[in-house]
Parts: sequence; C-alpha cells; structure tokens
Amino acid sequence: MNKQRVVITGMGVVSPIGNGIKAFEKALFSGKSGIKAMPELEEYGFRTLLGAVPEKDEHLLAIQAKYRTQNGSDMLNYALAAALDAWENAGFTVPDDFNGPADPDTGAIIGTGMGAVDSIGGYVVPQSNPKGKRRLRSTVVEQNMPNAPAAHVSQALGLGNRISAVSSACATGTEAIITAAERIADGRAVRMLAGGSEAYSPWSWIGFDVMRVLAQNKNDDPKHASCPLSSDASGFVPGAGAGIMLLESLESAKKRGAKILAEYKGGFINSGGMRAGGSMTAPSAPSVIACIKSALHEAGISPDEVDYINGHLSSTMADVLEIENLSKALNRYGPDFPFINSLKAQTGHCIGAGGGIESIASVLQIKNAMVTKAVNSRPLHPHITEIVDESRVPLKNLKHTVNTVLKTSFGFGDVNACMLLKRL
Repeated sequence: MNKQRVVITGMGVVSPIGNGIKAFEKALFSGKSGIKAMPELEEYGFRTLLGAVPEKDEHLLAIQAKYRTQNGSDMLNYALAAALDAWENAGFTVPDDFNGPADPDTGAIIGTGMGAVDSIGGYVVPQSNPKGKRRLRSTVVEQNMPNAPAAHVSQALGLGNRISAVSSACATGTEAIITAAERIADGRAVRMLAGGSEAYSPWSWIGFDVMRVLAQNKNDDPKHASCPLSSDASGFVPGAGAGIMLLESLESAKKRGAKILAEYKGGFINSGGMRAGGSMTAPSAPSVIACIKSALHEAGISPDEVDYINGHLSSTMADVLEIENLSKALNRYGPDFPFINSLKAQTGHCIGAGGGIESIASVLQIKNAMVTKAVNSRPLHPHITEIVDESRVPLKNLKHTVNTVLKTSFGFGDVNACMLLKRL
C-alpha cells in the first residue's frame, strides 16, 4: 500500500509567551520570556519559586464559558482553545452546536504528561469529604480524565475517527504528532488534530522540586533561569500550556486549496528499557541514537539534509549528553553541525505540552526562513564547544532558509520521540 504524504495545515497554541499563533510568533522571534516569579510556591515548600504559565485571556475564558469547562482541568481548557484555533487556522469553521453527523475522516490524539492534577487537587479532593461531595458537579469525570481534551475537541467539532490520549512524560506532545501522522500515512484518517497539553499545578510540580531538577539559585532572575546548552544550566523551569497541530493528507490539503505550512516526513518512538546507562529519569544513549537514526530512515532523509534541530534541551546537565547523541547519530561535528536552539529558555519546560509547542515553533522558523536566537545559551558548556562550533548556536535571529527540521523529545521512563519536518 502506498503511504499518504502528510502535511501540516493548521496550528494553535496556548503558551507562557502568548496565546494564539500571531502572539506566539511575535514573542518567539523577539526572544520574549514567559518565566516569572511565583512566590505562592513557597507555601508548598518549593526551593524553586519560578514557573511559566499562560495568561487566561478573554479568548480562553470565552471558550471555557461556551463549552462549560470552567470546573475542568486547565489541561482540558488549554487543549480545547489550541485545538479550535488550529482548526480555524487550517481554514475550517467551528460548529455553533453539536448537531449533525460525526466526521469519520477526522480524529484527535492529544496527550498530557501529568494529567488533571490541578483540578483533582484543587477541586475534587476538597469537595470529596463527607460534607462536600454533594457539591461536586456531574461533569467531574468527563472533564478530568486523561482523554478529556481529545473527547471535548471531538464533541466541539464532531470528529468521528480515532479520539484518544497518549502519555509519555516529556515526549508526549511529539509522540502524539507522530502517532497521528502515521494514522494518516496509513490511510486510516484524512485529518488529525495532535499535540499535547499540560496544566499548572503545585501538586505535580513539587515532585520535580523534591528531585532537585528545577533551576537552582535563580529565584531572583526569572528571565535567565532556563539556560539550555549553557554552563550556567542548573535545572529546568516548569511550564504549562498546549500546542496542537492539524495534520492532513497532502491529497486532501491540495484538493481543498489549503495553505501548507510544512510537511511531516517521518518519525520514530522507542525506549531504552532503562539499560545501558538509562534509568527512570535518564536517557539511554544507544537508544536515543537509534531513535534519531530510525526517524531519519522513516523520513527518507539523509543526516546531511538536516539544517536545524529543535532540541529537547531542558537546561540540565542532560543537555551535554543530548549534543553528544545528536552528533553521533548524524555524524556531524564542529561547523558542520546543524543550527540548534531550545524554546525552553523562553517557555520553560511544558512537560507533556512541550513537544507540541516546540513543534509549532519549528514550523514558524520554516515559515519565516529564520532560526531564532538560542536565548540564554552563553556561556556555552565547554564540553558542547568541543563538539559543536559556537556559530551553530546563534546569538541572534539568523536569516536562514530552514529546509529540514529534526525535532527531538525525551521523557522520564527512558522514552524517546524524534521526527522530521520539511519545507514544502
């Protein structure tokens, strides 16, 4: 069976640096930081009092009111807003009601890393005591289950193809996109909304603080707290938001005259099995290298064709290992290494939403023929400079025709997801 070519025709985002593609795009290229002081975290015993959380603007609040999801997790609310925006961005119209038949050609795979912890901890648990349980709304399950984002998007748009969630920690958003793209390529769907969503919750973030993997000693300097690739990296800053893409067969996109933003060429998902140096919290280098090589093979792309990498790069010591693995997988070093940066310097680490939001940033760099500056990357870690020429980590926005993007995402549980996007 011939594989269908898959393209991206719509994008929607709710992020710490801006909601909606226009605001996000402007913030991306201006180097805006969405990381801020969050002194309320001190009440929970956090050492790191920083975070990156989207603003609840009028558009987001209006969507919550229209679909009556105010009592649901922000995992749901962020995803619903981003998915509906992606749908309209692709040239479709959001129905005014829930009438009419379901569309069997269109589905949604929307993942989350931590789930509805914000709503469970802030609403369900306090109301679930003998005196309070009667005040729980009957929608408590449908608005807080892990597949709530996909299910509510399906209801809003009448989607009748696969409707599901994936969850693979920080690889979630990228895994959702790969899984959805494969469904279209196999001819089992024409269109899929795909990406990830994550809510802010002190109850989910505090575990990272206990592990001491959050940015250390940066509470007084939020904008410089997340510094991927730098020797100043001391941990990541947690974030929240949603990034959703509309993937579509090339045949369908051409037939309806859609604007094509980029082509999905291929991807791969694997695990290191927590062997060969891998653990529940650290990647197995051989499996990361295998994932990158397999993604290239699936995409039919040579390592020499990759001219930009949107790295996982979370501002931890794992950044050095990621560069080592990339250089070995691509067999490219020094000035021959592709341009590379990390959005997490601006948005923090949005966990399950990270892959979706960062993939949107990748497509915007294709669209604008520009690689964004690697914010907070200096001084580069000395071991990284032994592998990569400093010119490949741009200090300012670099005019460059981005043809082929390698997007990498790695998650707790020793899971990996890598994909290739291409200018069409």
